[in-house]
Amino acid sequence: MNLCSNCYGDLCLKQQQASMKSTVESSLSAVSPPSSEIGSMQSTVESSLSDVSPPSSETISISSPMIQPLVRNPSAELEKRPNRCTTCRKRVGLTGFKCRCGTTFCWAHRYPEVHGCTFDFKSAGREEIAKANPLVKAAKLQKI
Repeated sequence: MNLCSNCYGDLCLKQQQASMKSTVESSLSAVSPPSSEIGSMQSTVESSLSDVSPPSSETISISSPMIQPLVRNPSAELEKRPNRCTTCRKRVGLTGFKCRCGTTFCWAHRYPEVHGCTFDFKSAGREEIAKANPLVKAAKLQKI
């Protein structure tokens, strides 16, 4: 077929969706009654309701359940952890270091001073200390 891995994956996905769609349609056609039976069911339901309670202005509608085909989200596959250092593009695999700025680096570029990190460590540290040690103020005592 001479397809790359991405094109072959897309082709397989399309074939699976087409086969799923045809099986769903065939099962729906086998399960759902013909439209003439639906019309007769509506008339019998309306007549039985009119016998039980006084006629109302509400109408009863019968609808078939909506079935949505299973669709894979390609953006979820793109959220995988990167395998290369952002600075030197060296493959890191499992030995990569994820910085607090959100990028992955090799052992040589793992320090914030080396890769020019944009994360503000001072303000983050101040916020953590403020959360961990809340300021406690006692109520003032009444002087006599």
